[in-house]
Amino acid sequence: MSTRFKPKFNIKKGDNVVVITGEDKDVTKPRKVLEVLVEDARVLVEGVNIVTKHSKPTAQNTKGGIIKKEAPIAISNVMLWDAKAKAATKIKRERKDGKLIRVSKKSGEAIK
Repeated sequence: MSTRFKPKFNIKKGDNVVVITGEDKDVTKPRKVLEVLVEDARVLVEGVNIVTKHSKPTAQNTKGGIIKKEAPIAISNVMLWDAKAKAATKIKRERKDGKLIRVSKKSGEAIK
């Protein structure tokens, strides 16, 4: 993304999200965010978009072979999981004690 300002996303590393579109779509199963790639507007989600990578033998990996690992998906394809409502939810930001906190629109609970 070649923008002047860094984009602000509602999803952070360690959040529970559901995949709402794509091959791994499952709106009832929350999964953990492993990494947020802000520049590319993509997220790495545990157990989603598994790709196979062929690797040559190296000093660290003497065998080499085929490795299965997660690949990033677009951040627009995931939605934050609300544990209280047990559903996907949108986020609003509120200022509490001088700090911005993320609040679920479905249940009104603060997201940790």
